[in-house]
Amino acid sequence: MNNYMKPALALVAAFTILGGCGHEAAPAPSPSAGASASASAGSTASVTPTATASATPQAPSSAAPQQSSKPSSTPKGSPAPTTSAGKNGAAQVVAQPASMTVLVNKQNSLPSDYEPADLVYPDVPFVFNEKIEKRKMRKEAAGALEKLFAGAKKDGINLAGVSAYRSYATQKSVFQRYVAQDGEEKAKTYSAVPGTSEHETGLAIDVSGSDGKCAAEDCFGGTKEANWLEKHAPEYGFIIRYPKGKADITGYQYEPWHIRYVGTDLSKELASKGQTLEEYFNAVPVAK
Repeated sequence: MNNYMKPALALVAAFTILGGCGHEAAPAPSPSAGASASASAGSTASVTPTATASATPQAPSSAAPQQSSKPSSTPKGSPAPTTSAGKNGAAQVVAQPASMTVLVNKQNSLPSDYEPADLVYPDVPFVFNEKIEKRKMRKEAAGALEKLFAGAKKDGINLAGVSAYRSYATQKSVFQRYVAQDGEEKAKTYSAVPGTSEHETGLAIDVSGSDGKCAAEDCFGGTKEANWLEKHAPEYGFIIRYPKGKADITGYQYEPWHIRYVGTDLSKELASKGQTLEEYFNAVPVAK
């Protein structure tokens, strides 16, 4: 190679190296899945804004959110509300309605359009045979209920479901019936205004003995079924949601038949401390 060719070849090689660095663009960051519901109480999704929005919207995932029975390690406090008013005058709307530990009561309402996405029929006996709405529960809670019923049966206790999930429309009908029967003030001591019922979460169920006697009635208290539930429900992730002597806190009279799924970590903690969800979350006491 003569001396005139060497500089020319060096220039060609340099341009080739520089040009190769720009062919592969860095992948654009994916948009945060902030619209999906969290499964843990108090957890908050972190969203990092990007400088340029993607021109093509990303299709939402069809997969159901994975629910965890373990409560978040976030310090306890009142569940974060949204800024909008709740249904029927409730003080606030819960921020994470799909959480297994969501607090729903007279002061914490579900969003107006909330409906659980993973409702199933638990394989347990009910006091009726039809496969209707009030037989459904959310998938994780349904699985835990099946284990609870099996555990009770081993101890010689035969349980039956009375009423599980209720839609907003169903709860509205139920509440209006009680208002017509006892008046609104009295009805509010044992029935929830639509939008504020735990049954609408798909995580709560009313339970009785297999014969259906005293189903959702005061006479259920003190029965062998009620005593078994009080002692053993936390082992399966359930709590007696409205315990005796806590009406000033929960806003409802004692209901030994109403159990609520929160996951085993939290249920055992609440049982050991004798706390309600309101006390655990440091929530403002619910007015009667």
